Amino acid sequence: MAAAVCSAHPPFTAKCHPNLHFHVSNLNLGRSRSSAQAFVRRRRGSPGVFLKLGVRAQVEEDGEEDDLRRRRFLLFLVALSSSTGLSPCPDSHGKSKGKNPYDEKRLLEQNKRIQRENRAPDDFPSFIREGFQVKVVTSDNYVRKDSGLIYKDFELGSGDCPLAGQQVIFHYIGYNESGRRIDSTYMQGSPAKVRMGTNTLIPGFEEGIRDMKPGGKRRIVIPPELGPPVGPSTFFSSKQFEVFDVELLDIQNCQRRTIGFYSDVVCN
Repeated sequence: MAAAVCSAHPPFTAKCHPNLHFHVSNLNLGRSRSSAQAFVRRRRGSPGVFLKLGVRAQVEEDGEEDDLRRRRFLLFLVALSSSTGLSPCPDSHGKSKGKNPYDEKRLLEQNKRIQRENRAPDDFPSFIREGFQVKVVTSDNYVRKDSGLIYKDFELGSGDCPLAGQQVIFHYIGYNESGRRIDSTYMQGSPAKVRMGTNTLIPGFEEGIRDMKPGGKRRIVIPPELGPPVGPSTFFSSKQFEVFDVELLDIQNCQRRTIGFYSDVVCN
């Protein structure tokens, strides 16, 4: 089926070209933009002539210009962002969490309240946990050593300090961070007896009584690094600070005794 070709010119007046024909079956307006274009050949085999079809062709031409302007604008934004370091979308940075004095005060009051409920002794240290970090809050009467050990003397005692191989006799009360009592030789009815330097005591405890004198009383705050081993086979299930009130009663000299095939250490 053939039809005459009419081209539209402003102001949209139709002008027909009777000598130009094209097949309507070759026109598919439902396809892409190029489908609205048709190649028309003259009747006597003259070269092909490209015609834009009426108002639709004008609208498509305007659409192409809009797309071109949008692409140029996007290219301009990309060039601007690469040259100045600007970006259409703001960069997202992790907001560092600073220390809030109010939160620290609130945690300190909460810790003190729990300690009162557990009937912790007077001047008991407070522990403020912030993630994996623990801040130990104590009065000025406490001494902090380079190893991380913290202690406070109630009574200094008199005499000599224990040496490696000697036996120390002492009472103690053990507390956890919340001030709850976890162990006590007073309740057991008999003091503890341990030889120094035999790895029988946890490192922090032995360091804490190493410079004590008989009759002295001391509170020892042991950090996890100097505390007992942690694991399912031990009494302690997590790394926490341990607090011990220690009373050193006596220091004894020890010597090895051998009777036949039997050998032991005697302290007196």
